[in-house]
Amino acid sequence: MARFDIQNSEMAAMMGGEARAETFCDMGLMYATGRGCSVDLVAAHKWLNIAAIKGCDRAAELRADLAATMSKTDLAQALRAARDWMTTH
Repeated sequence: MARFDIQNSEMAAMMGGEARAETFCDMGLMYATGRGCSVDLVAAHKWLNIAAIKGCDRAAELRADLAATMSKTDLAQALRAARDWMTTH
């Protein structure tokens, strides 16, 4: 599933504005629900966080709901992953 993740993040990086944020939100939902991949709450939070930063209000709400179910360790890992991605891209 990493291939899907990389392809979508590269595609989203080329897009702008709202479409980009929605792509990241969709990736977060994919990982949160296990749609086409294994459920990965850390990855889900990472992509929802990035989508929220890019302006997707829906992602911000979903991220908050997801964070309430995660351990502090997993939440910290997700926040680091989002920060690393934002720094790189």
